[in-house]
Amino acid sequence: MNPAQRQATYEDLLKVPDILIAEIIDGELITSPRPASPHARATSVIRGDLDPFDRRPGSPGGPGGWWILFEPELHLGADILVPDLAGWRRERLPVLRDVPYFEQAPDWVCEVTSPSTGRLDRVRKMPVYARERVEHLWLVDPLQRTLEVYRLEGQHWGGAQHAWRRGKYSRRAVRSTRTRHEPLVAGARGVGERNSRLQLFLARQKFPMPPLF
Repeated sequence: MNPAQRQATYEDLLKVPDILIAEIIDGELITSPRPASPHARATSVIRGDLDPFDRRPGSPGGPGGWWILFEPELHLGADILVPDLAGWRRERLPVLRDVPYFEQAPDWVCEVTSPSTGRLDRVRKMPVYARERVEHLWLVDPLQRTLEVYRLEGQHWGGAQHAWRRGKYSRRAVRSTRTRHEPLVAGARGVGERNSRLQLFLARQKFPMPPLF
């Protein structure tokens, strides 16, 4: 942002119509349109697949241990971000209080990218998540049908390459041991099937999730 420009405030953000998603990054008010159907559907499918984690530890159908929320408003220092999904370990956030926003950074975030938000997610938001020590990040592209799984290493994200794009494996990703990539609901039966590749991927892990849970 140009230093000569006025820094956006929370009051500015509250004036944005509800039909837009409003965020403040580096003092700049950024608005994005509400998700189109591929974006919304991908978010819904992911949230459904993660439901067993969003409950008390030891609950039937567990393993539990997380709070997972849809589009929570995060106040991270002077920045205000709204990820598509975010999760907190219950050991760090024992009680989910009735609040309009969260000042405690989550342990995991998921951004579902689109042609209009991809650069915002990667260039503007990822550094903020790293600065605030968010340990795990997913980037999902529902049009390319890919899932990128990042883990924080020090103050930076481990480098990522596409290991899967439209269900096809890329040998370039073999060199990266820091990140896992799997197709997101890319099976021939289509998005939202209960035998989605995301579910198959989760089922293959010794711990039921990629290396973040």
